[in-house]
Amino acid sequence: MAEVLDAVKADKLKARASYAGAAINVLQTLIKIGFGILGQSAALIADGIHSLSDLLSDLLVIIAVKLGSREADHDHPYGHRRFETIATVILGVSLIGIGGAIVWSVMERMADTDRLPVPNVLSLAVATLSILINEWLYQYTKRIAKITRSKLLLANAWHQRSDAISSLVVLIGIGAVMLGYPLADGVAAVVVALMVAKIGLNLVFESIKELVDTSLPSALVEEIRTAIYEIDGVEGIHLLRTRQMGEDALIDAHIVVDPRITVSEGHMIGDIVRDDLIKRFDDVMDVLVHVDPEDDESLQEQSRPLSRGEVQKLLNRYLADFKWVIDDFRIHYLDGQIEVEVILPFALSQQSEQLEAIKKQCKRMRVEIKKIDNVFVFFKV
Repeated sequence: MAEVLDAVKADKLKARASYAGAAINVLQTLIKIGFGILGQSAALIADGIHSLSDLLSDLLVIIAVKLGSREADHDHPYGHRRFETIATVILGVSLIGIGGAIVWSVMERMADTDRLPVPNVLSLAVATLSILINEWLYQYTKRIAKITRSKLLLANAWHQRSDAISSLVVLIGIGAVMLGYPLADGVAAVVVALMVAKIGLNLVFESIKELVDTSLPSALVEEIRTAIYEIDGVEGIHLLRTRQMGEDALIDAHIVVDPRITVSEGHMIGDIVRDDLIKRFDDVMDVLVHVDPEDDESLQEQSRPLSRGEVQKLLNRYLADFKWVIDDFRIHYLDGQIEVEVILPFALSQQSEQLEAIKKQCKRMRVEIKKIDNVFVFFKV
């Protein structure tokens, strides 16, 4: 399980990783493009543009973290984490555009072999240094992404890993040109560009899935379902919905409890479900628990049930002669029907004549009122 930090520390770590990445990518962009021009390597220039896209992604992460870390407010009751998701989409689209532009430029140059530059050993050294720097940056950013559970930062880490891989491709391309294969540098530049575009596509697709509230992975949903079933008092789950918001997960659960327990006990079980899921699963930010007395998902649509006020009026009508002895009554809404429990004082249990009259009227009410399935009489000690 990853180390869990509070929101303030997590945001500071994310910002630190992004600032470090931005500083390194500024340096790499200048070095690669500069030495790519001096060393006559199209692939190294393309790799420099890739580093520039890394720099843009670092700046995007910094802005998104700043916006996404704001507390929930009236207009955004679930917080602002979706800013990170939107930023990831923008980053992905920009990478696709950058990749396409590089391919277009290189293909035009490869059409005229006389225009192809010949890279030198200086470009080779710059590509080697870039591989080492980007691999270190990837490991550093990935570690902080796991600690802070930031998908945007993890995406940025993989972006940096792709820069290391692209530099490796550049290294191979430059080496091949120096061995007598003039098109190798251009081919390497195209490969790097396609890698950049693929990363962009992946980021866009994953972020869109989140924006349209795609469910959490099925294996994780089953873990959540199992955890709910393990809680004492939960007799069933008939609706479990999940969605992602930034690095946080939100859950809606309909649990089934014993229909005869009190409202307060059912509420208590719901609170335990919520607290246990938040404590057990690091990504879970909030859980909305709906407590049901039965699995009503498969029930056919019913007409509007009787309200408590309407049941009160029926009792006043059918038990008009005994209103003064009724302590209370309870209603159970089950299987599309109503069960009514009439609470009488214990002393009335000894008065057989009145008790029989009450039972007779209760039976009559059950027969005449189709929405009432049964009427029970209880005595209060």
